[in-house]
Amino acid sequence: MEQLKRMAVFATVVDCGSMVAAAEVLGMTASAVSQQIRKLEESTQVSLLHRTTRKLTLTEAGATFYQSCAQVVALARQAEQRLAELRDAPVGELRIAAPVGFSGRPISAALAPLLQAHSGLSLKLFFHDEQIDLIEQRIDLAIRVGNLEDSSLVARHIGDSRMLLCAAPAYLLRKPPVNRPEDLLGLDWLALNSDTAHNPLSLSGPAGEVQKVRMESRVSCNNILAVRHFTLAGMGVSLQPEQEVHEELATGSLRELLPEWRLQPFGIYLVTPRRDAQPAKVRYAIEALRQHLLAF
Repeated sequence: MEQLKRMAVFATVVDCGSMVAAAEVLGMTASAVSQQIRKLEESTQVSLLHRTTRKLTLTEAGATFYQSCAQVVALARQAEQRLAELRDAPVGELRIAAPVGFSGRPISAALAPLLQAHSGLSLKLFFHDEQIDLIEQRIDLAIRVGNLEDSSLVARHIGDSRMLLCAAPAYLLRKPPVNRPEDLLGLDWLALNSDTAHNPLSLSGPAGEVQKVRMESRVSCNNILAVRHFTLAGMGVSLQPEQEVHEELATGSLRELLPEWRLQPFGIYLVTPRRDAQPAKVRYAIEALRQHLLAF
């Protein structure tokens, strides 16, 4: 690395035409610049400059060597400029991971305007209901819900949502009325592998009472959209994120069961591997997602 520094000093001396002028540009003393050139010549065992009292001139070897040194300096400046662009403007590839349920309108509504405004930005999305390793997959930003176990990550809480007990009207016509939490026990449970298939539902009633119901799943999978499609097909009851089933509830293709009984809300987080030195693409995406995710 010292040799690279000396090469940069040498290129600056040649560009400026003197040790004194180069020293002013580099913020060094003229004697320190001269010392760097001397060490460079000693390490290469080649004379690079002819020194006279009036001026410096390049030797033949020095002229050839200068071209390479100038290229090194130019590449270093380009690298610095590229870092400045990444810091100050949303450019490059933005890699975002999110649960499958976020793959629809909320993500596109948040990120499409960002992509339209910044032509140097590209987007790669990864939708998994299982949590993936952000470092290993080089993820810039992740949307996560519920409890966060990895304390090494930086999580920004942007709001809360809740899960609703849902079923298709056709399925409910085949079953006895569901008026109390215990009435759920006779129903077919459709579950995510990670949800309450193995833990009891904890429901809070209008009078403050709490009831826990353990549901045995008939169908379970690792994808919330698949669970939703089975529910819409009249195969049973499932938990669905409130912000993802507004349309189905509005059209009547799904009905909410026990609306006066509530499950504990869950947090929605924007998660990054680190807090400091976030590139502009991540900062812009965080703000866009913060404004849009809970608006649906």
